[in-house]
Amino acid sequence: MRMTFRWFGPSDPITLQHIRQIPGVEGIVSSAFDIPSDEVIPAEAVLELKAMIEKQSMTLDCFESIPVHDNIKLGTDDRDRYIDIWLESLRNVASAGVRTVCYNFMLAFDWLRTDLSMRLEDGSKAMQYQDAEVAKMDMTGDIPAWSQKYTPETLAEMLKKSRAVSVEQLWANLEYFLKRVVPVAEELGVKLAIHPDDPPWPVLGINRIITSMENLERFVKLVDSPNNGLALCSGSLGANPENDIPAMIRRFGGLGRINFMHVRNLKHTGEKEFHETAHYSPCGNLDMYEIMKSIHDTGFTGPLRPDHGRDVWGEVRTPGYGLYDRAMGVNYILGLWEAITKASL
Repeated sequence: MRMTFRWFGPSDPITLQHIRQIPGVEGIVSSAFDIPSDEVIPAEAVLELKAMIEKQSMTLDCFESIPVHDNIKLGTDDRDRYIDIWLESLRNVASAGVRTVCYNFMLAFDWLRTDLSMRLEDGSKAMQYQDAEVAKMDMTGDIPAWSQKYTPETLAEMLKKSRAVSVEQLWANLEYFLKRVVPVAEELGVKLAIHPDDPPWPVLGINRIITSMENLERFVKLVDSPNNGLALCSGSLGANPENDIPAMIRRFGGLGRINFMHVRNLKHTGEKEFHETAHYSPCGNLDMYEIMKSIHDTGFTGPLRPDHGRDVWGEVRTPGYGLYDRAMGVNYILGLWEAITKASL
């Protein structure tokens, strides 16, 4: 595997110089975050991003993400126009030599938490989700960055439209999208990686489908191609304690359908309740050793990154994306990897 680190571009308070100093990090996961889903990501923007990264002796390993326009997910009459935009962005990303592209198919919003700074017993802060609290949230307040694309009025309208999409309609809309984009990805030599829904259950009356072993099986069969793969996120899927993450990795890694890995830990605190933790296994409910061993044993060679971390030592950061705790996560993950690799010799 290739150890990577997510960077939010020149406006990120975490610099490439900071990331370069984390032992073992070879690549960067980034995107053109200021370009909305109804506009093409210019090739020049990708090349500029790549040049900044390569100047620091790292590579742009994964584009996370090319956002999928809401109308594609809703299946509206004009979806082909937005798929064409998505494909042009894909071509521009590929022209810069990037060979892994992540995206998601979550209606209305991306990942959701009810508290972005829950204080843990050790004094650090982490993100929390409590399903019972979702309905009480001010959806225009302090929530993840996806909210910035909506006004209160457009968000209300989008929620209404999203709630009207059935599970089978959502599957059909995803299949339509994949049948348009996977052949192009094959031609370009790009591995696509769909991110699981986070959390992996319906939220605010909106259906979600990339949530379980059964649904991942259905997904990979929609278009049977190694370019149609998964961004398997241990934290997103692990929020449901019924999901066996090592088993998922062994199943889909064995099929060659995991194109990108996110590794993070969390602690279950009740039904559809959890908070994120340090990567270290005893801090949460996910067995990081077994997760890393399953990645190793299936011969995964793609990009892997530490996912959401805590806020430690008073760091002010993008929620979930501080430097210090993710850097500790890198070293813990690489320590497990070295031990597993040497034990297998």
